[in-house]
Amino acid sequence: RQLFCSPSEPGSVPRSVLKWRQPSDWSIPVKGKQQRKVAGSRDQEALVEVVGDGESVGSAQLEEIENLLSSDDQELVGDFSKPHLLSTVEGKDLGLKYISPGMLVAVLTGHFSSFIERSIVVDCRYPYEYAEGHIKGAVNLPLQRDVEEFLLKQPIMPLDASKRVIIIFHCEFSVERGPKMCKFLRERDRSCHEYPRLHYPELYVLKGGYREFFFQFPSYCEPQDYRPMEHPAFKEELRKFRGQSR
Repeated sequence: RQLFCSPSEPGSVPRSVLKWRQPSDWSIPVKGKQQRKVAGSRDQEALVEVVGDGESVGSAQLEEIENLLSSDDQELVGDFSKPHLLSTVEGKDLGLKYISPGMLVAVLTGHFSSFIERSIVVDCRYPYEYAEGHIKGAVNLPLQRDVEEFLLKQPIMPLDASKRVIIIFHCEFSVERGPKMCKFLRERDRSCHEYPRLHYPELYVLKGGYREFFFQFPSYCEPQDYRPMEHPAFKEELRKFRGQSR
């Protein structure tokens, strides 16, 4: 398999980080840490409206945000450069960061535009699923080689160093294909760099996948429809793509 690796500029990594022993990205979650994460330290002056919960940030929530931002054990993105920006929810794989459909809508509608230069929604479903309906602006990358070609051959880097490029993966339910592709990108990205540098340090998985997103926010889908992976009319396509995915 051809591995696409594009050289990146050396990042500014704190000395204390460079002394850390290299951990596994996805294996051992830190116990007792809160899954709810907000803007990074350089963004402390921002008051983020949490659309995913359907509520504005109140005084108690602001105090919680301040405590999280000042906490020494705040979880950092993959290259340890900053905390995760988006509020996360619990998911099946404790080593991944999951966001709710409402949080994705907040991203798509520009609520984090002060911090995010580009957000990329990666739809890992098969083309016959994607064609029937997908999240507006999502790119269909069902195979590992598609991810390598689109994201690693010519990495998408922020033009403004103070802003972020984030990637959000999903499949039908975000149980298998989406999480696996998220891990695949991180592993390939790691192999291209001297630890801990990464092209894409901030990765998320959409909890509930396209199915949950479509039922909650159909107006953000195009076409506004949903085709299950195991649709009886597409048995041959399913067999073909499952074979290519192995």
